[in-house]
Amino acid sequence: QVQLVESGGGLVQAGGSLRLSCVASGRTFSIYAMGWFRQTPGKERELIAAIRWLGIGDSTKYADSVKGRFTISRDRAKNTVYLQMNSLKPEDTAVYYCAAGPTLNIQEVRAYDNWGQGTQVTVSS
Repeated sequence: QVQLVESGGGLVQAGGSLRLSCVASGRTFSIYAMGWFRQTPGKERELIAAIRWLGIGDSTKYADSVKGRFTISRDRAKNTVYLQMNSLKPEDTAVYYCAAGPTLNIQEVRAYDNWGQGTQVTVSS
């Protein structure tokens, strides 16, 4: 089992920035993909950004709505994945979840079997 703890959420004005962190612990040797998803009431959880490190180099994927504004990165030594969010918009308001798993389908919610508790991001206009 892998435990995930997110941090870094909060309230920010439109145009501002936040950096989310997700620290993994436990059987971290078993995972080679981590992702950030978000969810708002009444909507399905959606991919924001994901990173995979199986093989040579890292592979990333972003939702079209955040390309050019958000950046996912990882610190292997700290078992931590970050989501740098710039130029935030009110429509980015959501609960952001970190996920981890041994998966190649990094864009699929169902591909992940470890989830954090979520962190609220609120962007005011």
